[in-house]
Amino acid sequence: MPDSTSISSNRSALKDFLGSIATVQGDLSNITAPPFLLAEHSTVEVPQYSANHPNLFIAPALAQTPEERALLVLKWFLGSLKNQQYAGQDPANGVKKPLNAFLGELFLGSFKDEEAGETRLVSEQVSHHPPVTACYLRNDKFGVSGHGFTCQEITFSGNVSIKQKGYAIQHLDEYDEDYLTPVPNVKIKGVVGGSPYPELSGKYSLPSSTGFVSDIKFEGKGLLGGGTKNGVEARLYHIDAPSDDIYTVSGSWAESFTIHDMKSGKDIETYVVDDERSVPLNIPDVSEQDPWETRKAWADLRAALRKGDMKGTSDAKAVIEEGQRGMRAEEESNGTEWQQVFFRRTKEDPVFKKLSAMVKDDYDVDYCGGIWEPDVDAIANTQRPFHGGVTPAGGHDGKPNQDKSTVENGEHVGNTGQDRSTVENGNVSSQAKSHTPKEPQIPEGPKDSPQQVPVDCSTGMGIEEKIKIEDMLRAKYSSTS
Repeated sequence: MPDSTSISSNRSALKDFLGSIATVQGDLSNITAPPFLLAEHSTVEVPQYSANHPNLFIAPALAQTPEERALLVLKWFLGSLKNQQYAGQDPANGVKKPLNAFLGELFLGSFKDEEAGETRLVSEQVSHHPPVTACYLRNDKFGVSGHGFTCQEITFSGNVSIKQKGYAIQHLDEYDEDYLTPVPNVKIKGVVGGSPYPELSGKYSLPSSTGFVSDIKFEGKGLLGGGTKNGVEARLYHIDAPSDDIYTVSGSWAESFTIHDMKSGKDIETYVVDDERSVPLNIPDVSEQDPWETRKAWADLRAALRKGDMKGTSDAKAVIEEGQRGMRAEEESNGTEWQQVFFRRTKEDPVFKKLSAMVKDDYDVDYCGGIWEPDVDAIANTQRPFHGGVTPAGGHDGKPNQDKSTVENGEHVGNTGQDRSTVENGNVSSQAKSHTPKEPQIPEGPKDSPQQVPVDCSTGMGIEEKIKIEDMLRAKYSSTS
């Protein structure tokens, strides 16, 4: 019996959908996709694949020299790409579009490994227009941490192009070293044929506070058959001698790549991606999760997808989407704004500023989406429930749209101005507090950057226009029966 959820079983509907989005000028990142194109996971889950090889993540902390540590950061970066791009799934099944994470969506867990110890993961959707996901990783045993954020801009012109704006920083406590890592752009090829696969593209640099830099070039198979599928080349050098390669890397980020020592003239390792042991993420049972945690929030949708129930998938998706839209309207009406739990927006990042100035390949940051840093105190102390009784569907205690309430500074705020719940160091308490007026948001960025207007800064498409497009596509691909 054909799988009703597979892309190949929905070629006609796929062709129709591609025809629809081909008429849209601008960013498609928040556009509704038909259920057969949806993955079971949200975009907030993707950061887990930066650390599900814990031994790779902590390896730089064990190296004795700064150049070895820089090489191992490069190896970790390249060795994590396959799981990131395929979301840990079998490449033979192709790739599907992750669910659009809603504002405030959370993914929390930890990797526990006998050798590497525990690596904690915190991921949060900190913005919806434009969509920005922020992430924090921490391994206390070896003193390795990482944090970053990415804003995606998706366009379609035969292939799906995903432009990623953001960066990540890995820090080694023992050596007080920082490494700036990019978020590569992606092209999803083979979409029209029903067999989509990811291909990374572009040139990037990975600089460090020790002066060692890795230049990376992704180049896939071309239209005429030239090149290598998922091909990658890299060179590591010191900023004081940019023409003198110390190590080079060549091969495929999805299969294997070889590391060559230029000084000895020998290959020191051929790294086979699938040979690296992946460690599953430990997360609480869904019954113990907060309503804002992704697996609980999307439980009905995931169940419907697994059963091939397209109507159930569309209906479950609509509950969250409509609830979120109602919450945004309520916040606008009350003059309040959403408060993130684990990350804080900042005007500038001095580590990023220093490291990015070392390299010629510019890092693309969407200042409309913001620069985000982890709130380590909140990560250490905040406990469930994260937003009192407010749910992503816009209601309270699991009942969508139960009352006319909104969220202010992470608290449940009723229109009457009565006492409400707040989270203080993980404990729920009740207190009265006046409403805080919403301050106008001006995108942060370089001093000479122009003033921005309240639109999606990635494309200039107004939010109202984007909502109309979402409504059109949702109506077209959701069952009304």
